[in-house]
Amino acid sequence: MEKLLKDKKAIAIFVLPAFLLFTFILFIPICQSIYYSFCDYDALTLPKFVGLKNYKNLLIDDVMKTSLKNSVFFLIYSCVTQLIMGLILAGLLTNIKAGRNFFKNVIYLPCVLSSAALGLLWMFIFSPKLGINQILAKYGMEGPLWLMDIKGFITLPMWVIAFVALWQYVGQSMMLYMAQISGISTSLYEASYIDGCSKLQSFRNITLPLIKPMVGTAMSLNAIGSLKFFDLIFNMTEGGPNHKTEVLATHLYTQGFKFFKYGYASAIGTVLLVLCLLMTFLINRAFRTDDM
Repeated sequence: MEKLLKDKKAIAIFVLPAFLLFTFILFIPICQSIYYSFCDYDALTLPKFVGLKNYKNLLIDDVMKTSLKNSVFFLIYSCVTQLIMGLILAGLLTNIKAGRNFFKNVIYLPCVLSSAALGLLWMFIFSPKLGINQILAKYGMEGPLWLMDIKGFITLPMWVIAFVALWQYVGQSMMLYMAQISGISTSLYEASYIDGCSKLQSFRNITLPLIKPMVGTAMSLNAIGSLKFFDLIFNMTEGGPNHKTEVLATHLYTQGFKFFKYGYASAIGTVLLVLCLLMTFLINRAFRTDDM
């Protein structure tokens, strides 16, 4: 009994610093932000409680509707494409020996680069008179306005930015899947080959079921990352043209740091928080595995 108490004290001592950091850096600011979402607050005067006024304004804010639509688009696009591309790349690189580390590093490299710098780089690549359009012009073709065409329910700039986001972050999903695949015993694959299974059948019947928990983890990270997506969009379009590439994070930034509507921005942040928690819950339920 005495040893158990000592173990609990040791655990508490080691957990305490992380708990304090979480409380003062994350939990308390989140609670403050939720409180400010019910206030009229500009950071210059004391918060004035206004109830659900900010949330009612969200319902009639056209930019908020566009931001929510674009964030949901990013969520679906990111989860689907990174799942598919990450699994394909992980499967291919796991089955090759020559050049595996080279290709793995090349694909993962964009993940560790600055999104702000990459946003500026791709902005020039998709510029109307530079980059891709300049190359097309040499062959007598006129390129589209990659970052300015606002036609369609999902505009061309949103598809362009989504493609760039996939290029940058697919390496993260690939590395997570490869780490899980490397832990699968080779004897399972050897037995399947003896039974006449092809590599594709082995991947479908052995690899996919065994990496299901990691798929859930990767999709949770993709979902949260896509919902709070900011830096790449801000550097490529700044939410334009005409707010057509706004997402929840850029709209929050504009309202809070440009117009000093901290109460309204906190309401947007609360909506973003709820969406992140909801998606994490749904994904964890969908990819839950029962312990044997």
